[in-house]
Amino acid sequence: MANAKSSARPDYATLIGLLLAVGGIATGLVMEGGQFQDVAQLTSALIVLGGTIGAVMVTTPLPLFIRAARKLPLVFLATSEDSEAEAVDQIIQYATAARKSGIVSLDMEVSQIEDPFLKKALSLAVDGINPSQIRDIMELELQIFEDHFEAEAGVFEAAGGYAPTIGIIGAVLGLTQVMKHLANVDEVGKGIAISFVATIYGVALANLLCLPFATKLRTRGKRAVQLRELILEGVISIAEGVNQKLIRMKLEAYLGPAPQLAAAPKLEAAPKKDRRVVVPTAVQD
Repeated sequence: MANAKSSARPDYATLIGLLLAVGGIATGLVMEGGQFQDVAQLTSALIVLGGTIGAVMVTTPLPLFIRAARKLPLVFLATSEDSEAEAVDQIIQYATAARKSGIVSLDMEVSQIEDPFLKKALSLAVDGINPSQIRDIMELELQIFEDHFEAEAGVFEAAGGYAPTIGIIGAVLGLTQVMKHLANVDEVGKGIAISFVATIYGVALANLLCLPFATKLRTRGKRAVQLRELILEGVISIAEGVNQKLIRMKLEAYLGPAPQLAAAPKLEAAPKKDRRVVVPTAVQD
């Protein structure tokens, strides 16, 4: 099966979405007569970013925080749409070899598999472990994998909850400094405008980055789980000695309706019967 890393490609939906969001906001700012310098405040950015990251670290165990940070590239990279189809083809190859030479013949193949989930499942099958036990072992690993993905997405979701509040804190801090210069009306107006930049940063960080990233990671996790379920069903079928054609039919259900419809044979229309009514000739006297 193709390695997930080798088949990764840029996720254009994420990139285009971020460009549209930032571009739309920036365009609206310019159309309203504003300038980029109005919202380019380093102190506000430090307050929001530092405060949000700090709050997340307080509520999240450090190993989980590090794992979530390492998952960030998955937001910008998408695996190939052919991953499931490639997995089906690879499993069918293993099933064919097992039918011809016995499942023990796959022992050499196991050492060359890069995917750890497939490698472990197939290794258990080659060792002669009962298919029900293989299912129990791998489903437990699959559940742990899914829980890890959910927890890592939850880190970004937590950041999305803290960021707007940290932005309000930044705005209040800015207003506190403004109150020291009430005698200078011009400085007060300028200071108030700058103070609300922290609120903008907090809301933008939550709704443009953190919360969308959490949702995207959950989507990636669901697809990764589905791919592993496909692999597990295939390996169990190999261990049970199921015919490779039946295995393909079972696994193609994971590919969705489109590939199956495309592969379905076209039915030729039956020839139309002659439905002309024959009128009997009138009997002549």
